[in-house]
Amino acid sequence: MTAPFGTRLREAMDTRGPLCVGIDPHGSLLQAWGLGDDVAGLERFTRTVVEALADRVAVLKPQSAFFERFGSKGVAVLEQAVADARSAGALVLMDAKRGDIGSTMAAYADAFLSPTSPLFSDAVTVSPYLGFGSLRPAFDAARASGSGVFALALTSNPEGHEVQHAIGEDGTTVAQSVLRQLAAENADAYPLGSFGAVVGATLKNIDADLDINGPLLAPGIGAQGATPADIPILFGAAAANVVPSVSRDVLKQGPSVDALREASARFVDEVRAAIG
Repeated sequence: MTAPFGTRLREAMDTRGPLCVGIDPHGSLLQAWGLGDDVAGLERFTRTVVEALADRVAVLKPQSAFFERFGSKGVAVLEQAVADARSAGALVLMDAKRGDIGSTMAAYADAFLSPTSPLFSDAVTVSPYLGFGSLRPAFDAARASGSGVFALALTSNPEGHEVQHAIGEDGTTVAQSVLRQLAAENADAYPLGSFGAVVGATLKNIDADLDINGPLLAPGIGAQGATPADIPILFGAAAANVVPSVSRDVLKQGPSVDALREASARFVDEVRAAIG
């Protein structure tokens, strides 16, 4: 058995720096790199990002949708990227945001969390809004393979408020219920649980208990408006467990490998300075 994801993530952030870089090959970014919005452009873009960053950043987060839009050939590019990134030492967080029930959720878990799958990743993002219990197949698969799961909790999109801030019968918000159940999944884990929450770094404030003994994926650093200096202010005592995620402000530096590396190193330095 491999070490649990939380253990490996804590080590990666301590040694490589607390940073996750998204791999989001949307059409406008491919064009900015001088590439076509096609499979060849997708492959060139993805290979360059992995070559530049996989041996130095803690986490790479490919957004599955940008590969799926090219069908089976795009998924083949994603499979290769996952394998190459993991071989170079990066942890791969598959940003798939899957959520379903029963055998379908189990199939999603097999796709991303089974060592026999060509898309086997170190962790995957999931949506708990069919009920937290619907995610049980993902948690079980992750425990078996030493992988991790990040559940959406407090996202920064305006539409999320109507669900995440809804009050349940016990007087607790839906988001707080998700966080509480993640904390239960991480009980007794050391040095860090393997089951994390997605909490937007662009939120104005967080009226929730973030003490889940697990990682907090914080998208929105850079082009979306959040800065590393916002992390200790927004996350408080939980800042040490935050995995700041940046995409465009690093990716726009391509196709230069050196420029991609310099941009990611700058964010690492800024995050370390902010959270200590």
